[in-house]
Amino acid sequence: MRVINDLLNYNGMKIVQDNNYFSFSLDSVLLPNFVTLTKKDKKILDLGTGNAPIPMILSTLTDAKIYGVEIQKDVYDMAIESLTLNKLTDKITIINDDMKKLDNYFPLNSFDVILSNPPYFKLDENSNINEDPHKTIARHEKKIRLEEIVEIAKKFLNNNGTFAMVHRTDRLIEIIEIMRKNNIEPKKIQLIYPKKNTESNMVLIEGRKNGNPGLKILQPIIVHNEDGTYKDEIKKIFSSKE
Repeated sequence: MRVINDLLNYNGMKIVQDNNYFSFSLDSVLLPNFVTLTKKDKKILDLGTGNAPIPMILSTLTDAKIYGVEIQKDVYDMAIESLTLNKLTDKITIINDDMKKLDNYFPLNSFDVILSNPPYFKLDENSNINEDPHKTIARHEKKIRLEEIVEIAKKFLNNNGTFAMVHRTDRLIEIIEIMRKNNIEPKKIQLIYPKKNTESNMVLIEGRKNGNPGLKILQPIIVHNEDGTYKDEIKKIFSSKE
């Protein structure tokens, strides 16, 4: 069942969602607030954009033209509804296709910034697969693997362009290895913790194509207070930037 919800407090934006699908989460809010954006950025790409929460939030932070690619038609349709509802169709363009086919749409080395909130879990015989195929595609590497996403980012980033991703902390070493294999040098990392005195379960990581070595570890993000409410820092991220 489709519903229209607030996109947190971002300029009164609304986002179209379906309770039967994988709804956007905190990860999709933290990533666009983590990535380094500059006034020189002209084109930004979100790989696996879902119903477009990341492009919508980015639209409040940059004047760059924003693109997203989403393979699932029903989810793409919700993204288009959201963009139309918020009058963002001139600033954001969503493509309904497999991100492996992006060379049908864009020349190589054509984006200043590429982001991704990808499926987190590898797909093997031990995977706990959701019966809903939409949720399986969102959570597991059924349509696209981590290495393929980074390879695509390398292909379409300008020299010295920025790639940023949110992922599970337990795959951090693998992520770094894959990024460096594809000439994307890790430049900053921020660990996310559910609560104080817990282990990190998520990580934000940013790299630079053909960048020089030099890594910054930012202050950690702790999401919840002991009573389960959001920390003040998280509430600030939820607030409008205007």
